[in-house]
Amino acid sequence: MTRHHYSAHIEWQGTTGAGYGGYSRTHTATAPPAAQQLSLSADPAFRGDADLLDPEQLLVTAASSCQLLSFLAVAAQAGLDVLSYEDAATAVLDTGSAPPQIAEIRLAPMIRVAPGTDHEKVRAAAATAHRGCYIANTLKCPVQVEVTVIDA
Repeated sequence: MTRHHYSAHIEWQGTTGAGYGGYSRTHTATAPPAAQQLSLSADPAFRGDADLLDPEQLLVTAASSCQLLSFLAVAAQAGLDVLSYEDAATAVLDTGSAPPQIAEIRLAPMIRVAPGTDHEKVRAAAATAHRGCYIANTLKCPVQVEVTVIDA
């Protein structure tokens, strides 16, 4: 069994002395060895900064990115000529459940292929990629993939 290890560093400074409404939700995240630093916040519904990414957005982004990378690998191995891939991914947070949780993630990739490419083979590659997607396999919420294939 091969294991890969990942790390992240989150940092926040401020004070919560003024109560729930009085502290900043802005914090930074790094994930060594990557040098990029992200400024993050909470969802605006939870008093966060709408100009910054929040953890829920990062989760749906991770699911979408993993599906893309898995699909490209499967498509390339199958000899499919994929020219572009665009996903309009969404997630639903259910704060009424106990405990609150992401209830579902929906990926909607639009995959543009070279003319003459078998669309069913592209859909099959997307399904294979979904079964092998590390992030989707880790999440307890359902991750739905609704593929649209079009010719370039």
